[in-house]
Amino acid sequence: MKCFQFSNSDKNDDHNNKTTKSTSGQSCASVSTDPEFKGFTTSGQSSASDISTESCPRLSFSCLSSHKRPCNLRVFTVDELKTATRNFSRSLMIGEGGFGGVYRGVLRDTKDKRTDIAVKQLSQRGLQGHKEWVTEVNVLGVVEHPNLVKLIGYCAQDDERGIQRLLVYEFLPNRSVQDHLMSRFMSPLPWETRLSIARDAATGLAYLHEGMEFQIIFRDFKSSNILLDEKWNAKLSDFGLARLGPSDGLSHVSTAVVGTVGYAAPEYIQTGRLTSKSDVWSYGVFLYELITGRRPLDRNKPKNEQKLLEWVRPHLSDLKKFEQILDPRLDGNYSLKSAQKLAAIANRCLTKHPRNRPKMSEVLEMVNRLVEATEAKSPEIPIEESTTTPRVEDEKFRVRCLSASRRLVEHIPKENKLLVWKLWRPKLVSTN
Repeated sequence: MKCFQFSNSDKNDDHNNKTTKSTSGQSCASVSTDPEFKGFTTSGQSSASDISTESCPRLSFSCLSSHKRPCNLRVFTVDELKTATRNFSRSLMIGEGGFGGVYRGVLRDTKDKRTDIAVKQLSQRGLQGHKEWVTEVNVLGVVEHPNLVKLIGYCAQDDERGIQRLLVYEFLPNRSVQDHLMSRFMSPLPWETRLSIARDAATGLAYLHEGMEFQIIFRDFKSSNILLDEKWNAKLSDFGLARLGPSDGLSHVSTAVVGTVGYAAPEYIQTGRLTSKSDVWSYGVFLYELITGRRPLDRNKPKNEQKLLEWVRPHLSDLKKFEQILDPRLDGNYSLKSAQKLAAIANRCLTKHPRNRPKMSEVLEMVNRLVEATEAKSPEIPIEESTTTPRVEDEKFRVRCLSASRRLVEHIPKENKLLVWKLWRPKLVSTN
């Protein structure tokens, strides 16, 4: 059973596959123009062409039909999606990468009910991204979880410009974790929110690795692929590079090395052997992103600070040194002990030998304990008068000391309005 059907016949689909082979020689070339993406050679060096030369067997997912999971995806027409996005207006573009543009849109049903959507459009330049597009439909067509972005439907239709391939997702208004960590124009994520994001991301990965009859390896886990909904819940997105895990009796999947510089596990870069522990390594890198607010690789930093893992290593043994790597945008509003424990979890994930790394279910258990302990030690403090308020001799006034208060700050980046709570300490005020 197929998860979707093209407008063309199967023969035309086969013809497209043959065209792909003839274009790239003996292998299928997956090319990305995403500035963060790099291809790797087996020696671990970035390839100059940024091309992964993975061989072209039949798609291994094939909608995972052997597991008899239904595909509840809606099939859209190009005209429907043009209407929803105002003919793919540049003013509605919310992202752009090697795959193509991502647009915000609105669907309206017969009862005029509004549904906000995000539409990802495959680039029309050649066959770039077709394999990733098919993989995304096949993966998200059969998996469903609160911490995975929801795929609503797809479009595969011929028009005057050729075959149109589009994906339609739920719209997540708070953008990606990377946007909040790296952009100076967006409000910094509070420490408690970062812990919650770490838990959500671990939950999503644990589901992919261990929550189904089959295993899915994400292969491109990174902060830009973790999106935030209106309640700041984190959801994994962009499954174009995902692969099925090894079959029974096999220890790994051999594949071309693709992904993002700074996140890929060293054994995967060196050998092309992919396991779920590769995702665990990437998750460990992500935890240090949450702690430091830095990219895994940043060429704009001084040379000894460009590689995140190398930069943090000398700071982990000493408490004072460790505090120096914490994201300065947190402005001291964090639990140092909580940050140290999160770093300890990251270090477990970053163990050199993959067999010694924990499974994602074990990582999730550790993160859950940390979140629960942090919440228990940081209860909401009620706003009330202090019992130790000082008195003034003439009793003309009192100074009220609040144990803790919150001030609402409004910040409007572009079209999104974010309301951020910032803690402040009361000051003793006197009048003459």
